[in-house]
Amino acid sequence: MSEPLLEVRALGCERDHRRLFENISFAASAGEVVQLAGPNGSGKTTLLRFLAGISQAFEGEILWRGRDINAAAIDYRGQMLFLGHAPAVTLNLTALENLQWYFALNQQVSRASLCAALADVGLAGYEEVPAYRMSAGQQRRIALARLRVSQVPLWILDEPFTAIDRAGVVELEGLLAEHAARGGMVILTTHHPLNLDTPYRRIELEGANAG
Repeated sequence: MSEPLLEVRALGCERDHRRLFENISFAASAGEVVQLAGPNGSGKTTLLRFLAGISQAFEGEILWRGRDINAAAIDYRGQMLFLGHAPAVTLNLTALENLQWYFALNQQVSRASLCAALADVGLAGYEEVPAYRMSAGQQRRIALARLRVSQVPLWILDEPFTAIDRAGVVELEGLLAEHAARGGMVILTTHHPLNLDTPYRRIELEGANAG
């Protein structure tokens, strides 16, 4: 088995004087899909925010390629794409402008490639439509179009199947499997039963104090 890219060592978190979770440890290598599962309040979203470097209010260590993610923050964030539970689109921007703004901060992508990504997620013809005129599902698809273009190895996804229809679910499952097959890694939370053309690992969190 290849060396792990991501290592989580004895991760713990306290919130409002209560233990949200503790002693979470796992390692993941290139080509893996890892689902964080558990009841509402078990800390899945909180753990993803730690993995994405958004919050550092934890005990333990998170390593990427053997280096602490906070000590190597610039390098790590350049190799990671995080999609939160909210679609994180700017409502006054068009679908295309949202993608152009996002990738201007990360990598050079042509207009044609971005339009192709929007078409791939079912938004052909919506390139110049402001996000505020779109449904929740269409706004989610703008965010998911980033996955069609991104070249980073690590995807961290919080409930990525929210607000998309059955066809969109099948397409996204295929995209996750393709990314893993290319040597990428996916860490995600979802209440959706996964149907992937690649093995995936499920890590259970238990708890009911916060989420």
